[in-house]
Amino acid sequence: MLAKVHSVTLSGIESIECEVEVDVSSKGYSGVNIVGLPDAAVKESIDRIKAALINCGYMFPRHKTLINLAPADVRKEGPSFDLPIAIGLLAADGQIEAALLKEYMVAGELALDGRLRPIRGALSTAMLAAENGYRGLVLPRENAKEAAVVDNIEAVGVGNLTEAVGFLTEQLPLEPARVDLERLFDVASHYEQDFADVKGQEHAKRALTIAAAGSHNVLMIGPPGSGKTMLAHRLPTVLPELTLAEALETTRIYSAVGLLKNNRPLVGTRPVRLPHHSASPVALVGGSNPPQPGEISLAHNGVLFLDELPEFQRATLETIRQPLEDGEVTIARAQASSTFPARFMLVAAMNPCPCGYFGHPRKPCRCSPARIEKYVSKISGPLLDRIDIHIEVPPVELDRLRATPSGDSSAVIRERVNRARRIQQQRFADRPGTTNARMTTRLLRTHCKLDQTCETILRSAVQELGLSARAHDKVLRVARTIADLEGSEHLKAEHVAEAIQYRRLDRAS
Repeated sequence: MLAKVHSVTLSGIESIECEVEVDVSSKGYSGVNIVGLPDAAVKESIDRIKAALINCGYMFPRHKTLINLAPADVRKEGPSFDLPIAIGLLAADGQIEAALLKEYMVAGELALDGRLRPIRGALSTAMLAAENGYRGLVLPRENAKEAAVVDNIEAVGVGNLTEAVGFLTEQLPLEPARVDLERLFDVASHYEQDFADVKGQEHAKRALTIAAAGSHNVLMIGPPGSGKTMLAHRLPTVLPELTLAEALETTRIYSAVGLLKNNRPLVGTRPVRLPHHSASPVALVGGSNPPQPGEISLAHNGVLFLDELPEFQRATLETIRQPLEDGEVTIARAQASSTFPARFMLVAAMNPCPCGYFGHPRKPCRCSPARIEKYVSKISGPLLDRIDIHIEVPPVELDRLRATPSGDSSAVIRERVNRARRIQQQRFADRPGTTNARMTTRLLRTHCKLDQTCETILRSAVQELGLSARAHDKVLRVARTIADLEGSEHLKAEHVAEAIQYRRLDRAS
């Protein structure tokens, strides 16, 4: 007897529909064979499924059984095929008549006692089910709220194999999971940190406000303990709030890699990723086989913070140059390639020298000029060109450190940022999602026209600092953002001059 169960397989962050065909023959010796490019986890599933069926009071088929996972040319991985295979075995063996199999997709990992464990990629699965016209999907109870954020789909959460069978045979009515998406998004979108916590560092706060307003990349240079990490953690709190579409896009990535918390089915705040400087290129940009997203994709719609920037391997840092420009990363393999979103703000931090105290007012630096030059030169010129703003973060004086916080809160700064972003939305109305940091050369010529005074200032800076063509354009983009924060339609000399101040590490070749 032949039974068919609709399921999915995960490829990167994308879900691909997969049909589980189970044929239990009335002739032949007992034995089970799985075909359709299963990985080791799928091949091992038979032992788990057998134990789960028996412990739930069902019989494992005694005749020869063939399980086909279609399409046969797509690799199937992970334990989420346990539940659909178990349902297919029962239906093909005539133990159940599951009338709802054609209307629902099924996915879930089985424990030996029949309990269901959560799976990765539930949100992508729900999106696929809605797109392909299914009534709903049956999946572990822990994943139900995550899947329920998708409209027009029934996310039926079950705790064990018996409940899944009862629902699919219409003997156990179960209510689909429901979420108040507006309330859920509101609860998930609150930050614990606030810019008011940072004492002093007004210059750095100003630079980060500009960065947030135009989505510019930032490099902070300062001694240990000056507050660089604290500032980076609070940058997302002044960025525009995530839209629902951005939240779903970010949640989808975290769900696919298993980083979504069970009690938070939706990522409502902009993510901050802090990879260690020993991270490999694969960990940073993604890879392995099949391809998986890396840290830059986990920072999508948020902030990628690279602390101790010169300590990263140079080859690792060079891999992020292309994603910084394109907003996505493509992992190519012999059989196929996967493209992951990677639109993030890069925030990097470094010490001014290997010991960290060059230019410190109280602690002497022990590094020679040659050693300092070697340390700074670990960061390539092409990468520095892609960082719009370079700022110094000096140590905070004790009086400022002990004083009551008096700076603007994140809410106040965010309102300024939002005003500047609204100006950019109107300016780039025909290019949704474009910010000042992503202006093309043609847009620069249109929206960054300079008067004679501004031309003189910029020309002098290019000659004295040896700015590259890309750094020249970065200055114009940052100046445009400064003007937007002030509500100025035209670039002024003070806007260009301030933007030039944020190119500290540019050196004449």
